[in-house]
Amino acid sequence: MRLSFYQRNADKIRIFLFILIMFAITSPIILSYFWLILRSFSVDMKGFIPTQLTVKNWRFLWSEIKGYPNIWKTTLNTAFVAIMVMLFEVFMTSMGGYALSRFDFPGRTSMMKFILVLHAFPSVSLMVAIYYVLKYLNLLDNLWGIILLKASLETPWATWVMKGFYDGIPWEMEWAGLVDGYSRFQVWRKVILPLVKPGVAVTAVFAFLSGWSEFIFINTFIFSQEFWTLSKYVKATIGDFRFADYGLLSAVGVFYALPTIILFFFVSKYMIKLTIGGVKG
Repeated sequence: MRLSFYQRNADKIRIFLFILIMFAITSPIILSYFWLILRSFSVDMKGFIPTQLTVKNWRFLWSEIKGYPNIWKTTLNTAFVAIMVMLFEVFMTSMGGYALSRFDFPGRTSMMKFILVLHAFPSVSLMVAIYYVLKYLNLLDNLWGIILLKASLETPWATWVMKGFYDGIPWEMEWAGLVDGYSRFQVWRKVILPLVKPGVAVTAVFAFLSGWSEFIFINTFIFSQEFWTLSKYVKATIGDFRFADYGLLSAVGVFYALPTIILFFFVSKYMIKLTIGGVKG
């Protein structure tokens, strides 16, 4: 019995439909970024057509704009927050995920379930409490306050994610290290940790992007221009939308997004390996 055309080409049709759907979903995003880049180099736009090309919108790179902090100092502040949040999270979750995966301590299952429940609550609901905590610790208008805040709020969920990677490592490899005379800490550092590099990379990337893109806490708890990050710089360029310099706003937006786009191309191979561990009894 001869197969129908659909049966013979089912895989090709599914792939074609998948590509078509993905193109329909991503094309508005791609067009938006394309328009943003064009707008950053134009005086004005008629649809997607620049009326006149210019580099004036990028003047913030070589000269300070009145009323705004230096863009390079602001960029360093942003990178400092992102890198420190990343380091704190990687340090804590690489050990915390191992403990959740390998140790059967009282309350372990309840703790993991509580992490999921806690993650469901938006951090913005804690703003008043956070304000008083930062004020008591003298960390208002201080980038270290933002760093510790971001790392503490995201570590539980990132620890859960790291647990999923540790769960994928066979116990036999750990036992072999113990038989060879390693301590439990040495087994983790020399045997297990190198095997979960994709998990560490994923955690590091998400932590870096979270710190880089942070806006709500920066806008609420940072008052001095000296400690601005790029997210607050972008917000300041909007000002009153009726009088906003959209060329400048587009250029700052492209400048802000560019490092994360470059980073994604380098780490995308790790992102597709993301797994999330389940709850074991």
